Amino acid sequence: MAGKMQVAVVEHFGKPLLQQEWEIPSPGPGQILVKTEACGVCHTDLHAATGDWPLKPKLPFIPGHEAIGRVAAVGAGVKIVREGDRVGVPWLYSACGHCEHCLAAWETVCAEAEFGGYTRNGGFAEYVIADPNYVAHIPDGLDPKLAAPLICAGITTYKGIKETKARAGEWIVISGAGGLGHLAIQYAKVMGLRVCAVDIDDGKLALAKKMGADFVVNAKHGEPEEAVKKGTSGGAHGVLITAPSLGAFKQGVGMTRKRGTCVLVGLPPGDFPVPLFDVVANCITIRGSFVGNREDMAETLAFAAEGKIEADIELQPLSAINEIFDRLEHGKVAGRIVLDFVGTKPDDRQAKNPAIRKSEPITAN
Repeated sequence: MAGKMQVAVVEHFGKPLLQQEWEIPSPGPGQILVKTEACGVCHTDLHAATGDWPLKPKLPFIPGHEAIGRVAAVGAGVKIVREGDRVGVPWLYSACGHCEHCLAAWETVCAEAEFGGYTRNGGFAEYVIADPNYVAHIPDGLDPKLAAPLICAGITTYKGIKETKARAGEWIVISGAGGLGHLAIQYAKVMGLRVCAVDIDDGKLALAKKMGADFVVNAKHGEPEEAVKKGTSGGAHGVLITAPSLGAFKQGVGMTRKRGTCVLVGLPPGDFPVPLFDVVANCITIRGSFVGNREDMAETLAFAAEGKIEADIELQPLSAINEIFDRLEHGKVAGRIVLDFVGTKPDDRQAKNPAIRKSEPITAN
């Protein structure tokens, strides 16, 4: 497909993204081209742009792994999607499909896995190439702008909750009540869990209550571990740490009930000390969880299609990406920001769905 597209590019780690005009790519054999309608902005995109992690993307690259759009063209041999289908291009861009991990439905830890917006160019662009075997299939009737956060933040938290092994009626702590956490709270409630939300921001805790949290704890005040243990009569059966904070990781272990499971999905740089005596003596399990597989994705989106989950989003244009990153870095995003490539008027969006907040001019804080 000939023509130009607008993109946001990382050319140097830790520097502002550049707005550029690139050629629209053509899908090769076994590939598809997706015309982006919306793309969520994830904290992982910020980590990618600053080069925080040991495995760094190859410069230059286009971030974004929550892209939703229509299939604009298909390459030779593609049969499982057609032009016009609405799909999502998620973090798990592709995997080998035949290793021990892929065969066990753990594609995310495949040694040959590729990642959208990281090892492959992502959705901060008007068009994006994708592997049809790993795209998310967006249910009819689900607004693409509301679907965008679900293909990363949604699946990550849903899978993380499952990995805590907490059962209906038991307590779960959601540590970090922002972009991931506000979705985690909703998934946990749908799954029949009792929810304690923990954060250091009263605004995010207010959102947590709105999303169904049974009680909330501000980790800045007093001893949050003790507050959680008191409110849950001994600690939570499961703890899900979404906050990109080493302090939250340490606190999360202290909030875990004896024989409970603490699941880590936040990815701050560095290491954190584990209280070995407490972990051993209390038989606590600490488990990492990395996004989710394709079955998890289908389940994640099905809850939303049934009206049980709704992302709290703020729409912004691609041109605002550097200001958005600054807000993310300083914890100034309550729910989830979605880049709007369609350009629907704010009043029209608000009238159609109250979960979509009007875009307002944003400034660095």
